[in-house]
Amino acid sequence: MKTVNELEVSFEEIVKMVETRRNNACRKVNEELVSLYWDFGKYISEKVNDGNWGEKIIDKLSDFMKREYPTLKGFNKRGIYRMKQFYETYKDNEIVSPLVTQISWTNNIMILSSTKSIEEKEFYIRMCIKNNYSKRELDRQISSGYFYRYMLSDGKANESIEKATGEEDYPNTRLLDTYSLEFLDLPNEYSEKDLKKSIIANMKKFILEIGKDFTYVGEEYRIQVGDEDFYIDLLFYNRTLNCLVAFELKTEKFKPEYISKMDFYLEALDRQEKKKNENPSVGIILCASKNEQVVEYTMSRSMSPTMVSEYSTNLIDKKLLENKLKEIKEMVEDNNDSDDL
Repeated sequence: MKTVNELEVSFEEIVKMVETRRNNACRKVNEELVSLYWDFGKYISEKVNDGNWGEKIIDKLSDFMKREYPTLKGFNKRGIYRMKQFYETYKDNEIVSPLVTQISWTNNIMILSSTKSIEEKEFYIRMCIKNNYSKRELDRQISSGYFYRYMLSDGKANESIEKATGEEDYPNTRLLDTYSLEFLDLPNEYSEKDLKKSIIANMKKFILEIGKDFTYVGEEYRIQVGDEDFYIDLLFYNRTLNCLVAFELKTEKFKPEYISKMDFYLEALDRQEKKKNENPSVGIILCASKNEQVVEYTMSRSMSPTMVSEYSTNLIDKKLLENKLKEIKEMVEDNNDSDDL
């Protein structure tokens, strides 16, 4: 006769089997639903573009669907136009069009209506696929201008981080230059202790911001060197980078001396905590602000696998980020044109 523990293991295997099949079924239903909306949008688009149908016919179609299929949701006038727009937005993009069935219709509509360029749309579609975003999580990422902050970030401080944060897992691997911590709800005046306490209290949202590949290890993580104890503000493990990631929190502008302190922490982690199969530890100094030139001077002679990022406790103006990215693109294009002359 099996023991209680053996039975529990067997029962857990059954639960896993049920959950796996149920999740597969949900994904299949979603895929078929989005495919239906795609085909419906294609049919409407082609009829309208051929000149066979006008606006009034779509109104009549909406009335017909409501009358004949009253329980079938989404086929009102607004929904039909969304399906048409959905198809027309992605139909000529061979990269993005196969991806849309892998996320929910709700998230598809949010991306369609809340983003501008096809690059931004692809970015959030891939983010949804990789991170299984809920509607609320996706809305937060779009509202905080995550795409623009990602594109404006180097994702590295030097060669060692560049190797660790390759684009194979785009768009999940890049460490950002700017983090939006608007969810912390901090007062105008706060200490580093307050900042850390609020991050820990909002850890789920913090991980959503820094990336779901991060796993929380601990706060005030103790390392002992000689007969002295030292404490790292926050320690995480990143599954994609396959390394420990130390966060140091600063409520003021970046100072060059922060780098040497982080280097000390990373050396201790690599000697005492890093496993043989793991990559060298990475540090992120999270400051209230930074002077790019000061950071560049500080890092120019340093081999430190450390990134200096700034954070905002208010929601960052997405329009400002958009304009900044546009300016950089125009500068790159102008430089390329000059090189061709």
